Amino acid sequence: MGCPETNRIAGNRQPAPEAPRNVRLVARSRRAVVTDPRRVLGSAVVAVAWGAAGRHDVSTMNVFISTDIEGTAGIVDWQQVRGPGAEYEIGRQLLTDEVNAAIDGAVEVGASHILVNDSHWLMQNMRPGELHHNASYLSGRHKPLYMMEGLDDSFDAVFMVAYHGSTSAERAILSHTYNPAAVWEVRLNGVAVGESALNALVALHHRVPVVLITGDDATAEEARPFLPEIETVIVKRSITRFAAESVHPDRACGLIRAGAARALVRVATISPPAIALPATLEVTFLTADMAEMSAWIRGVQRSGPRVVTVTDDDPLRLYRTFVTVISLTRSIAER
Repeated sequence: MGCPETNRIAGNRQPAPEAPRNVRLVARSRRAVVTDPRRVLGSAVVAVAWGAAGRHDVSTMNVFISTDIEGTAGIVDWQQVRGPGAEYEIGRQLLTDEVNAAIDGAVEVGASHILVNDSHWLMQNMRPGELHHNASYLSGRHKPLYMMEGLDDSFDAVFMVAYHGSTSAERAILSHTYNPAAVWEVRLNGVAVGESALNALVALHHRVPVVLITGDDATAEEARPFLPEIETVIVKRSITRFAAESVHPDRACGLIRAGAARALVRVATISPPAIALPATLEVTFLTADMAEMSAWIRGVQRSGPRVVTVTDDDPLRLYRTFVTVISLTRSIAER
């Protein structure tokens, strides 16, 4: 199982295919200036765009990739995202192929250092030997910055691959926000958000733009209020929480590869996350006990039977507080 258009041997990559009209799900409102990423490899277009950003030469572009799994094309059930089992083995391979496609797109436009942070479940979902050889792999649990561990101001762009929508979304495949056994809804500055906006707090702290997100249509919509310039690649349309229409996995890889290249070509025009500070998180839990326990953490205020709020002018500290809340409530969440 794999993406034939994603050849991982340097210098021998095949061009990504165009999606037919009936499955062209990439959000039209986020098209890049350069429409064919296959033409920008080594071109002056990339060099000029990158130079305008006032950061590094194109040959030293650093890309951070945070990966989930529920947003992968073809995945619709918890058995495909939690091992052990045959369905999980299929799911992890589909995820690896999409991550490799994103890396291919980044390498084609000059990325020299790529860090992949495996951020789902036990955070060891990809077989290291099958990951693109141009990337390093950060895996394992108990990371201080969880889904954004490893990001710092040396990076020039963030990709969010295989992300999913929040529980509060009207239709989002396998929807949840960090912990489906504890969290009903999270609002950032009054807006219901998924994991993309929460993780963007870390990117804001380091002033790194989040330039690409892949997943279902709900994921793209949730990202836009705080990441308005982001390149979105939609590989499936959610019908219910456990049903979705996906493009073929090979087609998904082609779309992601092209989207990654487009995003990096216009990285100079994409700003860091648009999150007003001080920022306020409002977390609604499934039970009152969870809200009570969360209020034990300094800075967390109980504002309703199942609701807590926390406000901070430091986005990184706000994110750390949220992750601490999530970790604490896991101890009483019913499985």
